[in-house]
Parts: sequence; structure tokens; C-alpha cells
Amino acid sequence: MKQLMLGNEAVARGLFEAGCSFVSSYPGTPSTEITECAAQYAEIYAEWAPNEKVAMETAFGAALAGKRSFCGMKHVGLNVAADPLFTISYTGVNAGMVIGVADDPGMHSSQNEQDSRHYAKAAKLPMLEPSNSKEALEFAKIAYDISEEFDTPVFLKMCTRVAHSQSIVETSNRVERSQVEYVKNPSKYIMMPGFAKKRHPIVEERMTKLAEFASTSLLNRWEKGNDNKVGIITVGTCYQYVKEVCGNDVSILKLGMVWPISEKMIKEFAASVEKVIVVEELDGFIEEFCNALGIKTEGKSLFSNIDELSQNKVAKGLGIEYTEGNAVDAVIPNRPPVMCAGCPHRGLYYVLSKLKLNVIGDIGCYTLGAVAPLNAVDSVICMGASVSGVHGFNKANYGKTDGKTVAVIGDSTFMHSGITGLVNISYNDSNSTVIILDNSITGMTGHQHNPTTGFNLKGDPAAKVDIEALCRAIGINSVRVVDPYNIAECETVIKEELAKEEPSVIISRRPCALLKYVKHKSPVMVSADKCKNCKMCMKIGCPAISMVDGKAVIDATLCTGCGVCTQLCKFEAMQEAEK
Repeated sequence: MKQLMLGNEAVARGLFEAGCSFVSSYPGTPSTEITECAAQYAEIYAEWAPNEKVAMETAFGAALAGKRSFCGMKHVGLNVAADPLFTISYTGVNAGMVIGVADDPGMHSSQNEQDSRHYAKAAKLPMLEPSNSKEALEFAKIAYDISEEFDTPVFLKMCTRVAHSQSIVETSNRVERSQVEYVKNPSKYIMMPGFAKKRHPIVEERMTKLAEFASTSLLNRWEKGNDNKVGIITVGTCYQYVKEVCGNDVSILKLGMVWPISEKMIKEFAASVEKVIVVEELDGFIEEFCNALGIKTEGKSLFSNIDELSQNKVAKGLGIEYTEGNAVDAVIPNRPPVMCAGCPHRGLYYVLSKLKLNVIGDIGCYTLGAVAPLNAVDSVICMGASVSGVHGFNKANYGKTDGKTVAVIGDSTFMHSGITGLVNISYNDSNSTVIILDNSITGMTGHQHNPTTGFNLKGDPAAKVDIEALCRAIGINSVRVVDPYNIAECETVIKEELAKEEPSVIISRRPCALLKYVKHKSPVMVSADKCKNCKMCMKIGCPAISMVDGKAVIDATLCTGCGVCTQLCKFEAMQEAEK
């Protein structure tokens, strides 16, 4: 049956049709929907793992047991999973294992633009990259066949544009796979030096065979153009841009298997044209491969290794006249991202900003505390870095820098990789305060459950981690809970904890305002007569509040009645609605 599907949805369909039985992932845009869609199939066991390393190790365990498995993550999540990744390349698999990784050129929701193809090369693993939803479904199925034929995990690389765009796919029935028998094989699966040394030559031989496979595989497609003046080598979403701009005027070598690359195939294509141009996003990965073969190519001299490409950028690089869409004459104002009205992090961040604290931040929607008008965050690196970072910051300053430094981290991120940092604080007697922003959900990626929510991926009741008990169990004696809607309470507790000469944790607990079960109060009312245009209410950056003709105005369609603004107004112009 033909239907429109998101790229991520198509990957999940491919997993289903291929007989995948086990999925373990950590949510990360733009990869999240693969696992959410896979969970809708009763034949697939699907779960959220605490982090990507755990997800990859879990998926490997399932493959070892003889079931086709999958783990999904975004590109920076692959950094977290790199430890098991490089070793399971040596061990190989029992049943098929596919690793989904979604890159984010343009950094739509990421802290860097790393190119995951380098991981495939470094870990010596095959990588497939679809250019649309149809290929996303097909490549997911093919990946399992490659995995089992060559005894290797296989990467399936997505990018934001393919993951979150729709195109037509043709679905088919699921093909059930019998569980492969697990047979003890210490020399294959126990990677102590004596065994691992013998596995390395096997990996190298496998890569040679995979390169031979790539030379004839239908994953790679040679489309001959109207003349032989220019030949373009491209991959993924860039192929779509090239086809829109060039049509059939140039010869195109579309790589569906981006690693390993067939030397024979590249040489034959280059010999058929007068000039070779490589169109690829981010790094010159394919271009470097071609140059190493002595094939003169152009690529990054025409297309930047910064930001994602587009039809217009491709046309400009190729020197072709092309206009995409119609120009808009009106000046469109910028709409920077902002925390939602009623966001529980806003009141807490206001206090941190008011106290002029150094704030070591982390990854999540609460990263938005860094932007104006709150300007409350000093550093954001990666998941869990806030907790480890505040320890190093304070130790380097022989204490708490006069009680002026804290870490902030979300509940999901704390489960992901903040716990070990807190163990380090406790173990090394760090005079540091960590604020856990517990909004009862994984907010930034679209409300996924995590070990602190009490529900699993499918919404069924699950074991719930008691954050207070966990903190105390690892040696934190001072653990406080505050309501971020209560500004006075937050300020008092933060000051008290910073004054202590011991490690401490403050849990700022209030569920995300967008959760369906959260009941909001009536919108806050503004008395125009009492408003003195002092703009104190504007300091929290709530999108429901604006100034019109010198008076504060609240958009009743946005206001959740959290009451944070009422605590800032000294003239009592803002009042919570009467019950």
C-alpha cells in the first residue's frame, strides 16, 4: 500500500517489515520519532534507555540473544555510545543489529554539526544513508541483511531534512524471523587482548568484502546525464537538491552506502566524465576519499562545510541560475526560541539571575534560560556536563567562589549522565550545589517518559526513581525541594544551600506546563490603573506578557495563571484571578 510517511516513520516501518523484535533508544531530535513509531507495533518490544550507551549495549545484548535489534540516537548521542560501538565492531553480531543516527546540519536543535560518517570510518562499520522516506524504509530492511551477511552492526544515517519530511512509501507485510540460537563463543565475544587481537584482522577483511559489495550494490546508483562534461557524486538529501537543480543534464553517482566506498566504482565514474564535483553536507568526507585515489575533484571549494545545503546553495556552487520559491518583500521579525508561558523553570531562573550567580547549564529546554531577558546560564556543553563542570569550577576556586556558582540539570538529563557527576561531587567532598529541574518529563524532545516519571515508553506503569532518595544514597546529606512558582522560597533555599560548607542538591519540582494532565489556573488579570510601566514583569521573559501603550497586557490565550509575574509587581497591578 502506498502512503505518505515521515522519514523517521518510514525507518520504523522498515524495522517492522524486516522482523526487528527489539528497540532500545534515547530520545534526541531529529531521531526521536523512529522509536516512538516502532513502539506502536505490537510485534516490537521498544523502550527508552537512560542514555545512548545503555541503549546500544542493550540492543547488542538482544542481537547476541538472536533477535534483530535497533538502537536510535542523534549525532551527539553517538558520542555517548562510542565506547561499546568500537568494540562491537570487533565482536560482530549474532542476529542483525542496526544503529540509527540522525545528524543535524544547520543545528536546528543541537549544540554542534558533527558528521557521523567519521564514526563509520573510525569504527570500521558500514553506513547507509537514504535520501527520502521510500529509501529510509528500504534501507532499514537492507541494513539487516547486510548485518547478518557480514556479521556486523550497520549504521543507518538520517539527517533532519529526511527524518522530518514526508514522501511516498510502499509498505509490505512483516517477515517474521526465527530467533537465532545463541552459542557460547568466548574468542568472538570476549574482547580481552588475546581474543581482540585475533578479531582485528577479521574486521579488516570484512571491510574489504563490504567495499566489493558496494561496487555492485543497488544501494549505489549511477544516473547518466545528457553529456559527460560534469559528473556529480552526492548522497542523502543533497541528491534531491542536485536533481532539482540539474535534472538530467549531468551524470550523477548517488551513494546509498556512504561507507565503505568502492574504489572501483569511483574510478569508473570519474573516468566517464571530464570533471567530478562532490556535493555533500558538512565535511568533505567523499571528496577526501576521491582525492586519496588521485582523482581531482571539487567540493568544499564550492560548498561550505558549515550549515545545511539547499537548492539555491547547490545552484550557486554549480554556477546555475535557479530560484526556489518567491521572494517575500515584507521584513519578517525574528522569533527567537523562548520558554513557554507557565514554564516551571522561569521563576527559578529569575532568582538565579537576580542573585547574579554563575550557572553551569546543561542540555534541555531549560537551556533557554541563557537568553534574554533572563541571561541566567554561563555554560552549556553536553549531557551531564553541568554537574561535573560545577565540581571542577568550584574545586579550581578552592570553594564556592563566595557562594556564587550552581549547576542546573533536568530530571531526564540527570538520569542520562548527571548521576555519575553527582557521585564525583560526593566522593571528592565538593562544596557544590546542584539544582535538578524536575518537570516530570523529557521536555525538549516532545514529552518522552524517563526513569523518574513512573511510566515506560508505551505509557504503562513502571518503576519510578526517587531522586531525593538517590541523592542521599550517594552521600548528599542536604537535599531540598522547592516550588519554582514560589520565587521567595526559591531565593531563600538557594541562599541557604550556597552558604553551607557541604555538597547539596535542590530539586525544583513542578510539571511541564504543556503536559495534558496539568490543570492550569485562570489567566492573571492586569489593572491598567495600577500599572506604572516599571516593566518588572518583563524581566521574566514570559511570552504571555507584553507592553501596549505603556501598560502591561496579558494574553489570556497563553497565560497559565502560574502567578510568577504577580510576585514581581510591587504595585499589585497583576492579580491572580479570583477562585
